[in-house]
Amino acid sequence: MPILDIFDDHHNGLTGPICGGFDVTPDDATDLPQMTRGVMVGSVGDVAVVLKSGDAITLPALSPGVIYPVRITRVLATGTTASGIKGLI
Repeated sequence: MPILDIFDDHHNGLTGPICGGFDVTPDDATDLPQMTRGVMVGSVGDVAVVLKSGDAITLPALSPGVIYPVRITRVLATGTTASGIKGLI
């Protein structure tokens, strides 16, 4: 029997709960498979990203287990020191 989801017909906005995710491999030349709603890391470190706006910035000293609400199109290898990066959607 499938699990009941009474909210299945609701639109999932940016303020709703995270409903999916994927492992991120930093790459200077390749966009993520999907733009994120948030990011989380497995170890303390910097994450160099390209945001939805096209701006390239470094998110410094991210802490593991914290969900950072950022719309990211690419995670850059150059400048990224954190590991265990998860894209959240």
